[in-house]
Amino acid sequence: MRFRTQDNEPTPKPVRFFCTFTAIKICLFVCALQLIDQLNDSIRSLSGFWPELALALAIALIVLADLVLISRLKTPKAGSSAELGPKPADQLAYSKNRSILYGLSLTAVVVAGALVIGQGTNNQGFLFNAALLLDNQAVFYKLVVTLAAFFAILHAWTIARPRAAWPLDWLPILLALVLGLYLMTMSVNLLTIYLSIELVSISSYLLTALSTDRKASEGGLKYLLFGAVSSAIMLYGMSLLYGLTGTLALSDFAEQLAQNDSFVVYVAGFLTLAGILFKLSLVPFHVWTPDAYEAAPTPVVAFFSVGPKAAALLVLMRMLTAFPASFQTPLAVVALASITLGNLSALWQTDAKRMLAYSSIAHAGFLLVGVVAFNKTGFEAATFYVATYVFINMAAFLLVDLLAQQRAGSLTIQNFGGLGSSQPLLSAALTAVMIALTGLPPTVGFTAKLLAFSALLEAYQSSGNPWLPALFGIGLLNAVISLFYYLRIPFLLYFRPAPAPDLSDTAISRPQLILATLLTVPVLVLFFKPSWLLRWIEGL
Repeated sequence: MRFRTQDNEPTPKPVRFFCTFTAIKICLFVCALQLIDQLNDSIRSLSGFWPELALALAIALIVLADLVLISRLKTPKAGSSAELGPKPADQLAYSKNRSILYGLSLTAVVVAGALVIGQGTNNQGFLFNAALLLDNQAVFYKLVVTLAAFFAILHAWTIARPRAAWPLDWLPILLALVLGLYLMTMSVNLLTIYLSIELVSISSYLLTALSTDRKASEGGLKYLLFGAVSSAIMLYGMSLLYGLTGTLALSDFAEQLAQNDSFVVYVAGFLTLAGILFKLSLVPFHVWTPDAYEAAPTPVVAFFSVGPKAAALLVLMRMLTAFPASFQTPLAVVALASITLGNLSALWQTDAKRMLAYSSIAHAGFLLVGVVAFNKTGFEAATFYVATYVFINMAAFLLVDLLAQQRAGSLTIQNFGGLGSSQPLLSAALTAVMIALTGLPPTVGFTAKLLAFSALLEAYQSSGNPWLPALFGIGLLNAVISLFYYLRIPFLLYFRPAPAPDLSDTAISRPQLILATLLTVPVLVLFFKPSWLLRWIEGL
């Protein structure tokens, strides 16, 4: 198209060139302004991103330290003269360098936790063009994740493991997992939710399959396959939600979803929630849990049972605030199925880790009970549940691991017989933890379940949904069912003799006893003083 003057004469070339050049300059100027705004926003957002930056730096530092300190200590090749065992000098160097890596990892977690505490009063708000939200809820759930990682590293540090069976590469991978969970707690955009869940998933797959034995490979492969399917389903659901609403921001969903057909919203919503349900180990995305828990090292499994669940719970609550209230019924069905299936499956388990795996499925259902209430009281109950669950479950896995040492590392439940007399302190602690998992007083497990079911009854009084009293009744029935497998362990500890002479030559060390005490005492104290935690949660 040619420019023309008022007399219909062709516009001179210099004028056309000037107009085109001016238009290009205006476009570039507008783009530059937008780029500057985004750059300024990113720089401003860094002030609320220090814990994540600290973890990223720590990951790089620990990987480098691993290369320098550990990888140079080569494992002897098959058939070589050194195959009978590493040299004493190498053993000493490995032990010393192992402690350095654990110390660095623990320091990184403590520093990240301190930076998170600092975020409780400063630099809160949207970050990176509203892709992330730093608020009191995110800070609280970050602290839950940090606490779980702290205890998992201490658990691994205090338990002696063969060098070949447990590579130290798991430490930077665990920190990468913590980084992904931090991002999950702040995600308020479908894109950041998906990316953070994928970071968490990839790290989890690697941690599960890190050992070289066949069981770890099988567990990691199953975890990977089910995770890939759930991620694909979630991504498809997100694409439908974007098509329905035209936005990726959760804050804009509610008004847009209300204008669309409810069936389409149901389909898109539940496809999107697939990834969250997978991380929570909820039915029907629970199949990976027993094999992965059995395959992975016990400290890693202990973290799996708490950290990803905490972050996924917050993402779920953020998403449900934008979804219609009609999602209450199908979520109640999911909670009911998870509680029932988890408890019934746990009844027949003979391996302690598999039993705790099915137990975690049931407890994920109890976590969902508070969420199903769809009110502030329910969300607070779910938050209290997951915060106390850190101490209960981390203690359960640690104590099971320590007692298994007295039976040559065997996690078969029947082999725990007679340990009540030889290990009275650990046995008493494990008994208290099993009572807490059942939900009986005087443990905080009773308080957590009481708050969740109270919120459920309050929701029924306001909504009249018939599924809520059904969930209440079946939940109480399942609490009775869980007595049979939780209290089987204390029964064996105190009322059955040892199946064989003690084969272990590993004494329980003082650091192990201190760690067991640190995890068990809050399980009892918070029953008598739940207000210490509830006041904090109510202020979120």
